[in-house]
Amino acid sequence: MAEIFTKDDKRTDYCGELTANDIGKEVTVCGWIQRQRDLGQLIFIDLRDRTGIVQLAFDDASDRDVFDVAFGLRSECVISAKGSVRRRSSVNANIPTGEIEIFVESLKVLSRAQTPPFEVSDTNNVRDELALKYRYLDLRRPYLQNNIIMRHRIAKIAREYFYENGFLEIETPMMIKSTPEGARDYLIPSRIHHGSFYALPQSPQIYKQLLMLAGYDRYIQLARCFRDEDLRADRQPEFTQIDLEMSFATQEDIMDMNEGFIKRLFKELLDIDIPCPMPRLTYAEAMNRYGSDKPDTRFGMEIKDISDIVKSCGFSVFTGAVENGGSVRAIVAKNAASVYTRKEIDRLTEQAKGIGAKGLAYARWSEDSPNCSFAKFMTEQELSAIYSATEFEKGDIMLIVADRDRVVLPTLGQLRLTVAKKLDIIPDTFNFLWITEFPFFEWNEETEHWDAMHHPFTMPLEECLDSLESDPGSVRAKAYDMVLNGTELLSGSIRITDYELQDKMFKALGLTKEEIDAKFGFLVDAYKYGAPPHGGSGMGLDRLAMVISKAASLRDVIAFPKVQNASEIMSGAPSRTDKQALDDLGISIAEDSDNSDKS
Repeated sequence: MAEIFTKDDKRTDYCGELTANDIGKEVTVCGWIQRQRDLGQLIFIDLRDRTGIVQLAFDDASDRDVFDVAFGLRSECVISAKGSVRRRSSVNANIPTGEIEIFVESLKVLSRAQTPPFEVSDTNNVRDELALKYRYLDLRRPYLQNNIIMRHRIAKIAREYFYENGFLEIETPMMIKSTPEGARDYLIPSRIHHGSFYALPQSPQIYKQLLMLAGYDRYIQLARCFRDEDLRADRQPEFTQIDLEMSFATQEDIMDMNEGFIKRLFKELLDIDIPCPMPRLTYAEAMNRYGSDKPDTRFGMEIKDISDIVKSCGFSVFTGAVENGGSVRAIVAKNAASVYTRKEIDRLTEQAKGIGAKGLAYARWSEDSPNCSFAKFMTEQELSAIYSATEFEKGDIMLIVADRDRVVLPTLGQLRLTVAKKLDIIPDTFNFLWITEFPFFEWNEETEHWDAMHHPFTMPLEECLDSLESDPGSVRAKAYDMVLNGTELLSGSIRITDYELQDKMFKALGLTKEEIDAKFGFLVDAYKYGAPPHGGSGMGLDRLAMVISKAASLRDVIAFPKVQNASEIMSGAPSRTDKQALDDLGISIAEDSDNSDKS
């Protein structure tokens, strides 16, 4: 039976913070038993809390009752132990407290534990489903605890930094009007207004702009955001972003502010000096060189355009792509011929087709001369020109895609990452950069109209204003993304503040006056009463924590994450509700054969 916790049992020290300097000190520690070792006349217990592990020592020459209690304890029991710190007879160099132990004089069992479904240890491989079902046990593992604590430290430094720079932390509503931001909203039915719904915010975008109009000048919020979209390793349906907005600020001001935060963060957390200003690439440069708007620049293997060399060759795949307004481009992986056999290249071909390419041409130089899949269609001079332009040499492989640029570039961008990972040529460094001048519009082939690539409140570059209606595809935005090692950490832009230009932008997106009034009327009206120039950004706190912690997934930095189908295995969310609750909301559920037996 558990004993009552009293003031005499209160902790004086955390387990992992005790050192040799504490030898001789009387301490009380509390935590979970990692393991118990019975050596007959000696018992040792490894006690764990969020800071680490310390060894507790018991012997039968001491208080017999204490020794007997220790003898009956097992893993994950919660205890309070009082005793004196002494030097260990055998040092454990694998843990920070390995020089010392606590000789226990008083012991209280606060909670006994059943045998857990898996060992709480970083060395124990547990199926994801089982670990997530017992997430509260999984979260006891040092790896996850360190990640969660790291996330807390990032949030703390963010608040301190932005407070020091004059930002006000202001909460924006969690129940808002549904507005399109590129993903589906999570909807909340209203009990009072039957048939009407609130939406959970995909971002605080409109409200933080209204705060600028209201004169608060600099806003910051660690904002909870929600998007009903398909999940992957770096995406969750609910997430947190370090959200800011600045009035009377240029794009440079906002980028500099974010760079200052990153510089301070990495120095305080990792003692790494991030060079600033960070490198910058336009969207067009990033796509042409790396095939991605969030490129990993820690390694080379840049894309080379060989269209001019092959536009008149005898290979119709190449010439046809150029004639149809596309291009022929290549990447070269140095010293990869010994790793990438023909069979391995066939796998890359299947990957390219999965991305959208019709096929993959290649050259592999492992012997005296290259083995080239398209050599019979080319002259020696043409082949030599391709090899020279791409710096293709003995020991290398070259991969070529020919098609429209919207197919060629992302295909080679993905292949570039796949090959680099297999060759293990990506250094363990932090490469930041800014991507700027994004296209304002992107063509939606399903709906056959232009969509805003960022959001419809983004300011176009001044030189593009005259092309809004005549040539939407050429319009570039005052938008900027911060990228780290191939991961987008931040997205931001300068906002439109002229209500006539905003109205023109909505119309360019195909919105009718009725749609504009219904969705954004209050914002457009607000612009009529004096709007300061402003802009802002949202930085993914979860992604930042994932990269800094070198975690494989967002799930490793979020306490209670969702899985692929947006459910939470531990609690069983989402779940069905009772009929009375639905009746109160004026909602009825259309049953289907898969769900008809659920209640």
